[in-house]
Amino acid sequence: MYSDNIQISSLTLINSPSWNVHPVYCSNIIIQGITILAPVRSPNTDGINPDSCINTRIEDCYIVSGDDCIAVKSGWDEYGIAFGMPTKQLAIRRITCISPTSATIALGSEMSGGIQDVRAEDIVAINTESAVRIKTAVGRGGYVKDIYVRGVTMKTMKYVFWMTGDYGSHPDNNYDPNALPVIENINYRDMVAENVTIAAKLAGISGDPFTGICISNVTIEMAPKAKKLFWNCTDISGISSGVVPQPCDLLPDQGTEYASPCNFPTESLPIDDMEIQTCSCRKKIYN
Repeated sequence: MYSDNIQISSLTLINSPSWNVHPVYCSNIIIQGITILAPVRSPNTDGINPDSCINTRIEDCYIVSGDDCIAVKSGWDEYGIAFGMPTKQLAIRRITCISPTSATIALGSEMSGGIQDVRAEDIVAINTESAVRIKTAVGRGGYVKDIYVRGVTMKTMKYVFWMTGDYGSHPDNNYDPNALPVIENINYRDMVAENVTIAAKLAGISGDPFTGICISNVTIEMAPKAKKLFWNCTDISGISSGVVPQPCDLLPDQGTEYASPCNFPTESLPIDDMEIQTCSCRKKIYN
């Protein structure tokens, strides 16, 4: 907590009873080359949870979990709103996730301080409930915006895309029912999935829709026993391009001539200039 210039690398963490790696109110963090192994039926065994952290890089990790492999957070309801420290400038690269009951990357549900500028790429999900899930609710306030995901390969998924506006648990009854979250500018591109039960369940909040959703160049192969309704969308808006099967009407296809690329930022983050440090051990020789 409250730390700067952190490196966590080349470790294996086994059978934690709860969250494994949880930096809070920190900055300039590298988490690299971590293996996390938890029973897939053990709840709350999240892999890596950056929580109100700025300038973070998570890369080259292998995570087996009974909960979200990576869960991005920033405070819960009125407490997160009051503290007001977002998680932002987060890079996630080259992650392999196995989690049959949870997400590869979850944003929220504790996101009341805000989540912004998350860039995830080169992700592999196997036998995982969803690829990217946004979780929020009335009373959260805050925002999830400027999210960029590309290069995701998935095999055996319940959902590819999942957004939840009614994740209704609260720490107490003092939350503000008028504190509505802002979910906008969510970009997914260059993704392939096979053996999928439901392509997407995208449910915003009535009177507070999730906006600016862009999905491009995505091929989803449905499972033999897939749900008949591949896309289930309410209270959202956005566009799509080159997506199979065809998305819901709230994500109209732009066609190949005017295909939207769902932009992925080209400029680097400050954390990209921070180098991995290596340690060595000198063995003393006795004559």
